[in-house]
Amino acid sequence: MSELLGVNIEDGIATLTLNNGKVNAFSHEMIAAVNAGLDEAEAAGAVVIITGQPGIFSGGYDLKTMQASPEAAMALVKEGSTLTRRILSFPQPVVAACNGHAIAKGVFVLLCCDHRIGVSGDFKLGLNEVAIGIPMHHAGIAMARHRMPKPFFNRSVITAEMFDPDTAIAAGILDRVVPPEALMATARKVAEAMKGLNRDAYLKTKLKVRKDYLEHLDWAIEEDARVGFS
Repeated sequence: MSELLGVNIEDGIATLTLNNGKVNAFSHEMIAAVNAGLDEAEAAGAVVIITGQPGIFSGGYDLKTMQASPEAAMALVKEGSTLTRRILSFPQPVVAACNGHAIAKGVFVLLCCDHRIGVSGDFKLGLNEVAIGIPMHHAGIAMARHRMPKPFFNRSVITAEMFDPDTAIAAGILDRVVPPEALMATARKVAEAMKGLNRDAYLKTKLKVRKDYLEHLDWAIEEDARVGFS
């Protein structure tokens, strides 16, 4: 267990709790911690729940690193895109329990989980890169295009529109919204149901369904590393 990530494995369910400051920023250290948590879950053969703190799932990448230099920013983005690529092809089901706000990288994590549960309330979910002056990277475009209906894809990726939790369902970011007090119980119920899946059939089907997407994402990650944010 890292101080940045709580890991609890019980009854075949691994709950990974993001805990990096008030916005759960994805730094190099946070990404390493999540990968280590996924390693533990994979070794245990556990269904995964990824969650954050009350009111915030994640506000995105660590701003200090993103503002340090274009090279530092892209190095972090490559690590983050590689992490979400791992979630997409993870051998066990992955459930997201989104506690509130999810911005930028927080949304990309949601877009790569098998089932996404959000909470009702005055929360915003979306991709704000263009609004803060960052051209969207190839891997981000690929992840958004795979899960978001076209009208919402354009509104989100190109014009950086933010969505409330109910609209985030229509936008393909969430699958359902529940009251905050019901979030973890609902996530565990979904995870329990997923425990009953034939794991071999699950993984083979997921990899077949996502084959073209994963191949394109591999290209996008390398292209981002080659050209940066240009």
